[in-house]
Amino acid sequence: MSDLARDPRQLGNLIRRARKSRALSQGALGAKAGLRQETISLMESGNSAAKLETILAVLAALDLELRVAPRSKGGLGVESDV
Repeated sequence: MSDLARDPRQLGNLIRRARKSRALSQGALGAKAGLRQETISLMESGNSAAKLETILAVLAALDLELRVAPRSKGGLGVESDV
């Protein structure tokens, strides 16, 4: 499965879903990533000020990775491939 995020709000939603599917609280995810709970909350709410380093730390803590691909022409914001 892969998900697509094109803006901070969509990325935040993906992070929230991944965190909840792993039964982690924001605090627990923050601890795994070496971040504060407030930082996780800001990211999940779509705050656009997150540094790339912070995003990568959260993705790693969720056992996820960032992939770059050519932009699709679909107008759906978040897509899934199964």
